[in-house]
Amino acid sequence: MICLNVLLTAKDPADVPLIRDLLCEAMRKSRAEPGCLRFDVYHSTAEPRRFTLVEHWAGQEAIDQHRLAEAYTTIYKPRVLPLVDREGHPATMLE
Repeated sequence: MICLNVLLTAKDPADVPLIRDLLCEAMRKSRAEPGCLRFDVYHSTAEPRRFTLVEHWAGQEAIDQHRLAEAYTTIYKPRVLPLVDREGHPATMLE
């Protein structure tokens, strides 16, 4: 399993409602993809411009397929990424 934690910060506070809607749509589509074990989006109540994505994928192949799928190619990459600063944090889960 591969865990991805992605921190997003809206560049412009006026874009927060749009980013929120786009991330919700991408989340719903991503959850239906093969190999997606978890895909959650959090919106900070302390810092309204901040979002956190918590993703668990079965393996690298699932992530590679996700990056070719609709949620990534039509929503996240072209519509969300231009509006945010992104910090990706791949991780392994401690047991």
